[in-house]
Amino acid sequence: MNHIPAVLEPPTHVASSHDRILASAKRLFASQGYEGTSTMAIARLAGTSESQMMKHFGSKEGLLEAILDAGWRSMERPIHALESMPAGSQKLLAMLDVVLNTLTEDPDLKELLLLEGRRIRREGRMVILSPGYVKFVQIVDEVLRQMAAAGTLRPDVAPEAVRSAIMGMAEGMMRDQVLARRREYPANYSMEDHQKMFALCLKAVTVKPQPKPAPPKARASTPSRGKAKPVRRK
Repeated sequence: MNHIPAVLEPPTHVASSHDRILASAKRLFASQGYEGTSTMAIARLAGTSESQMMKHFGSKEGLLEAILDAGWRSMERPIHALESMPAGSQKLLAMLDVVLNTLTEDPDLKELLLLEGRRIRREGRMVILSPGYVKFVQIVDEVLRQMAAAGTLRPDVAPEAVRSAIMGMAEGMMRDQVLARRREYPANYSMEDHQKMFALCLKAVTVKPQPKPAPPKARASTPSRGKAKPVRRK
C-alpha cells in the first residue's frame, strides 16, 4: 500500500469523479512513479473507490493511457491554429513550441510523457501509443509529405525517417532535462538551445525548391513570301 505524502492535496477543484481520478493519478504517477503507485492510493486521493476507477478506465494502465491522451489532446487547439501556415520548417518549429510550452506549464505531464509513457508494458509487447499522440504524428507526417511534394524536403530521405529523427531528438532532449532534475545528469541547456538544435536538424533535410523551367516561347509565324523572279535584261 502506498503512503500518500501530505503535500498532495485532493483535487477538490475538479467536479466529476472521472476527472478527480485522472488528476490524482497524474500527480501520484509523476511523484511516485507508475510502478510505485497503487490503485488504492489513487482512489483515496481522488475521494472515490477502486471499483469506480476501474469502471471509468478499466485498469491502471488504461488510466495512464487516458492521462497521456488528455495531454496530447490539450495541444490540439494551438496546433490547429497553425493550419493556415504553409508546410515548411517554420511550421514544424511552431509545432515544437506548442509541445515545449505545454509540457513546461504541466511538469507532471512532462514527466509522464517522457518517462512512463515510453516504458514497455503489456507483457513486453508494446509501448503506450495514445490516440492523441498518433494524431500528432499524422499531422507531422502530412506537413513533411507536403514539403516533399513542394520540393523543399531532400528527395533522398523518406519523410517518415525525417519525422522519426526530429521527434526522437526533441523527445530525447526533453527527457534528459527531466533526468537532470531527478539526479546528477548533464543536460545544462535551455529551451532556446532546444529550438536551435531542432532548426539545425531541419536545415540538414530541407532544400530550396528548384524553379521550374519556363516553357519555350513559340516563334511567331511569318507569312511565306514567294521569291522575286529575276528580271531578264535584253
